[in-house]
Amino acid sequence: MTADELFEKGIALLNDNTPLAALAFFEKAYNIKKTPSIQSYLGMCIALERGKITYGCMLCNEAILQEPVNPVHYLNLGKIYQKAGKRVDAIETFRKGLSFGDNQEIKRILDKLGTRKKPLLPFLPRNNFLNKYTGLMMHRLKLR
Repeated sequence: MTADELFEKGIALLNDNTPLAALAFFEKAYNIKKTPSIQSYLGMCIALERGKITYGCMLCNEAILQEPVNPVHYLNLGKIYQKAGKRVDAIETFRKGLSFGDNQEIKRILDKLGTRKKPLLPFLPRNNFLNKYTGLMMHRLKLR
């Protein structure tokens, strides 16, 4: 099989929600041909399945350096950040990916993550007890 065929098979397996099997195809494709798309998906699968977050981020960032306008690379990097518990970095990365093109999966993930409203008292930090409890009270009263 060629690298492109292996890559397509890996994408199909990811869509079928079997990322571990997809990882094997991406590794084989990457050994044959090192394209940014293969590198990006390989990095995501390595981080999500094997837990090698740093290596996965490195692969995705290299893919972004080679193709900075491809939103799929940002999607894959954002998924790694989510896995690592870096919610703010993930949202920032997803938004940057959307700036380069329309991607329904990024939009779906951002909708699922939600957005925070501005603090009621912007001159105080978000975690200040006045902001926290005033916001909770306004939310419960459905005034915000």
